[in-house]
Amino acid sequence: MITSLPILDMSRLNAGADEAAAFCAELRDVTHEVGFFYLVGHGVPQELIDDVLDVSRRFFDLPAQQKLAIENVNSPQFRGYTRMGGELTAGEVDWREQIDVGPERDVVPAGDGIADYWRLEGPNQWPSELPELQKTVTEWTDRLNDVALKLLRTWAVSLGAPENVFDEAFATDPFSVLKIVRYPGESDPEPKQGVGHHRDGGVLTLLLVEEGKDGLQVEHEGEWIDAPSVPGAFVVNIGEMLELATGGYLKATLHRVISPLKGTDRISLPFFFNPHLDTRMPQLELSPELAAEARGLSVDPTNSPILETYGDNALRYRMRAHPNVVEAHHKDLLARL
Repeated sequence: MITSLPILDMSRLNAGADEAAAFCAELRDVTHEVGFFYLVGHGVPQELIDDVLDVSRRFFDLPAQQKLAIENVNSPQFRGYTRMGGELTAGEVDWREQIDVGPERDVVPAGDGIADYWRLEGPNQWPSELPELQKTVTEWTDRLNDVALKLLRTWAVSLGAPENVFDEAFATDPFSVLKIVRYPGESDPEPKQGVGHHRDGGVLTLLLVEEGKDGLQVEHEGEWIDAPSVPGAFVVNIGEMLELATGGYLKATLHRVISPLKGTDRISLPFFFNPHLDTRMPQLELSPELAAEARGLSVDPTNSPILETYGDNALRYRMRAHPNVVEAHHKDLLARL
C-alpha cells in the first residue's frame, strides 16, 4: 500500500537511451498500478505557471455580474463560467466556481447524419474586462498539448506499440479542455465535497494546483491517498479512453476533491487532453505478458459503460454535469441519451 503518489521526471527522456527506457518502464508500471503520479522535468516554464495562476485568480476576483456575463448557460458548447454549486458529479453538487475553455472552432450545424457530439464544437466565452486571460490560457493550452502528446507517445512505446499509433487522433486539432477552478473553503473542519469521486472520461489529465494547497485524494486499494501540490509539478492521471485502448492494463483511477477549510480557497487547473470527437481509440495489441495482467474495463460510479467513441463519452459527461445547459439548448437529446 502506497502513502503518496510517485514522482516521475520527464527530462529523463532527453538523457540518453538508457534513461529514456527507464522512464518508459516506470511510466507504464505506475499507471498500471496506481493511475496517478507527479510529473516534473516537463519543460513548462515557471514564469508561465505563475502567469496562468495569477490571471486565474484575477478572474475570480471580478465582480459577480462580470463573471456571469460569460455564464455557461449562454453556450450550447458548455463553455464559460459556472457559478458556485452549478456542476454535479455523481449526482451531487460540487462546491466550486470555474471557467471551461475548449478549442476555438466553428459551430457544426446540426442535420441528418451529424452525430450529437458535434454540438460540443464551437467558440469560447471570454471576459471583456480581462483580455489577458485569453492570451495566457491559449499559450498554456498550447504548451500542455505538447507535453501531453509526448507522454502519450511514450506510453505507446512502453506498451510495445509504434510511437505514432495515437498521432492521427491527437497530433493535430485535439479536443482538449481546460477548467480554471476555484474551491472556496467549506470544510469546518468536517470535510465537504469539492468534487465528488469519479474517473476522468477522456484520455489524459494534467493538473496544476496552487503551491501549498491540498484537497485532491486518489483511491488506491480501497484507501484514499492525499495528493497535495508539489512545487512545479503536474499531477497526471489517465482517463477511461486510455484504459479502453489497453484493455484495462492501464488504470483510470477514482479520485475526489475535498473543499478547503473555511477562510481559505484553492485554485486548480485541470487540463484534459483528448482526441477528435469522432475518434475511436486504437486498441493496442499487448504482449502476452502484459495482456495477462490486464484487468478489464472499470465501471464508473454510475455503472455506465465506457463508450468507444470519445465524443459520446464527452457529451454524456457534459449533460450529467450541467443540466441547466441541457435545459436551455439540448432538450431534444434527453429522450435519446
